[in-house]
Amino acid sequence: MSGVTLSGVVKRFGTAQVIHGVDLAIDHGEFCVFVGPSGCGKSTLLRMVAGLEETTSGTIAIGGRDVTRLDPSERGVAMVFQSYALYPHMTVAENMGFGLRMTGVPRQTVRAKVIEAAAILRLTELLERRPKALSGGQRQRVAIGRAMVRGPEVFLFDEPLSNLDAELRVEMRVEIARMHRQLGATMIYVTHDQVEAMTLADRIVVLRAGRVEQSGRPLDLYRDPDNRFVAGFLGSPAMNFLAGRRQGDGIGAPGLSASPLGIPLPATLAGGAPATVGLRPQHLRLIPGDSHVVEMTEALGGVTYVHVLAQGGEKLVVEHRVEQIPRRGDRVGLGFDPGQAMLFDPATGLRLRASPAA
Repeated sequence: MSGVTLSGVVKRFGTAQVIHGVDLAIDHGEFCVFVGPSGCGKSTLLRMVAGLEETTSGTIAIGGRDVTRLDPSERGVAMVFQSYALYPHMTVAENMGFGLRMTGVPRQTVRAKVIEAAAILRLTELLERRPKALSGGQRQRVAIGRAMVRGPEVFLFDEPLSNLDAELRVEMRVEIARMHRQLGATMIYVTHDQVEAMTLADRIVVLRAGRVEQSGRPLDLYRDPDNRFVAGFLGSPAMNFLAGRRQGDGIGAPGLSASPLGIPLPATLAGGAPATVGLRPQHLRLIPGDSHVVEMTEALGGVTYVHVLAQGGEKLVVEHRVEQIPRRGDRVGLGFDPGQAMLFDPATGLRLRASPAA
């Protein structure tokens, strides 16, 4: 079994602490994605698992074995980097088998492992080519193949698709997901792209400033975030946030129409305390009115994203699926279903969940 367990993991560079006591258990065969903005510590955490960064304190175990102080070569991991790092003078087959050859594995064994990996990654016809004769996606598959032939307990991916164009990124996401299903191996994947995280992961770990904000299944985090940061980070376009105010027995958003009266008051919200209202673009709708101004539209064919300047100064994005598209400068009204709204504490950013009796 090749699960990965991090217990109280801390990383300091001099006096600067960049990883703050991370506790995490990744199951055998799980595809776990570390996601977060630049500088959140996701790549540092991955490099600590790989042994490329020393762990200041805490422990890292792979398959139940403490590897905290072991060299990278002794951990049973293989890493795929953002750069392909292929030897230009070697063929695809030679690049894929290079690591095994350097450890003294017999040539025939290396060849068999390369052929097996090439079949999984659909590289069989390319084994005699050199990197310059390959596309970006093919080169990245070769880099993945080089990791595969080592037969690691855990695969580590550090933003492997960042250098690819949009079409190739989609293609490679499919390839990596298919490879995971076929191999059933434990994989840890780092990205700043929340679309990659949502489409690839069995479990997402959302990081901010070296701390785990929330972890769980992609749709669970999307539908039930614990705080404003997670709610705003997952989802494209991002969630809209507005200042809420008391409206009868509920919370309303200025200038937005809600039925029946507003968002039910959460049990944790005191009498007149403020709240931030969160609404995803698909939960807002254009209605007759003149409270808000259309700033621009993104017509994508089946869906249009309407960017609206709200009367309170907030910039909102509305998902619009009607053929008639508003124009820049048009004045519109906005409505929403209060059952789809989320509330957050303006001071802490923590989620304010509705009372069970609501």
